[in-house]
Amino acid sequence: MTTLPLDPARIRAEFPSFRQPDLADFAYFENAGGSYTSAQVLNRMRDFYWNHKVQPYEFNGPSRAAARAMDDSYRRLAQAMNVAADWIHFGPSTSANTYTLARAFESWLRPADAIIVTNQDHEANSGVWRKLASRGIEIREWQVDKQTGHLDLAALDKLLDSKVRLLCMPHVSNVVGEINPVAEAVKKAKAFGAVSIVDGVSYAPHGLPDVLALGCDIYLFSAYKVYGPHQGIMAVRPSLASELPNQSHFFNETAREKRLNPAGPDHAQIAAAAGIVDYLEKVAEIAGTAIQGAGPFRIAHNAMRAQEVALLAPLLDYLRKKNGIRLLGPDDPVKRAPTVAIVTDRPAAHVAGMLARHNIGVGGGHFYAYRLLEAMGVNPAHGALRLSFVHYTTPEEVERLIKALDAEL
Repeated sequence: MTTLPLDPARIRAEFPSFRQPDLADFAYFENAGGSYTSAQVLNRMRDFYWNHKVQPYEFNGPSRAAARAMDDSYRRLAQAMNVAADWIHFGPSTSANTYTLARAFESWLRPADAIIVTNQDHEANSGVWRKLASRGIEIREWQVDKQTGHLDLAALDKLLDSKVRLLCMPHVSNVVGEINPVAEAVKKAKAFGAVSIVDGVSYAPHGLPDVLALGCDIYLFSAYKVYGPHQGIMAVRPSLASELPNQSHFFNETAREKRLNPAGPDHAQIAAAAGIVDYLEKVAEIAGTAIQGAGPFRIAHNAMRAQEVALLAPLLDYLRKKNGIRLLGPDDPVKRAPTVAIVTDRPAAHVAGMLARHNIGVGGGHFYAYRLLEAMGVNPAHGALRLSFVHYTTPEEVERLIKALDAEL
């Protein structure tokens, strides 16, 4: 394995979970389902509950302090994603946020308008849009290659015309793992006047993107997969957000932070989300001069990606040569996130249980990518074995995983 840009010991020191006795010998390879929480997030959560757990945005001192803690998250997350603070919206989860968006766009769209979705998506960023067919909206499916799971831009070209109002696509599939050419796809959609909605849930844990560089109108991700609290975060272009019908109480029509969240936000978790950004700054500090980037957040992004590419290479080398398994997605670590799905002779859940005996946690199932597995000829009930990690994984853990796979497959 090549030299790692991030010292695993220094990175793991930022996560209290790695100091817990019960986790001392546990190798976690289901980070695509949720990551460990950084100390920076936990500290902000503790501070809010200890000092500011009152109704925010009122006129007393503690309430104003609570409001400042929440406002800090909007500001800090916007910095990390290279947008203004008025882009940032919170909700209970990305699935809930996407559902709310679909309800808002339901009134914004007109019969005979068209939406492009993919069959590579997690169902949360596909099913809610497909249901608008009952309202007279045309649904066009950008289909994956049945062997590789790849989304080809040439296939997108054939779907685009002046009727298309929305392009809904994943930045990374939670099964195939390939990093999709979002900026190029968005540019093609914009040429026809279409709005672009990008599901970044499976990309964001590997480095928050520069949303302005991607050019999309909406970018969604789940904070609990990015070392933070269980909240869904949306970056929504303000001009578009103001066009969409209010989804909150009628008197919240002019309340920017509330219009796209039908329920009251979780104040403490919003405040704690700023800790994600604190942590990314720490990653940039640990990277030092080994990684280049325009500011700490691009450095953190580039360092996390470089770390993961180095960790992923030996696993893909092993799987490439392993008989009796099918790797879903590319075998080049540069082209994908470290979310690796394989199909084995035995049902995926069964193999996951076998690896658990080695004190290794992996996932087995369809991972809400039911349509993708069917398109690739995989029975969703049989499922795929998902081996997913992030930059805090160690080379020794990757070696343990490879040895356990070799013993059980």
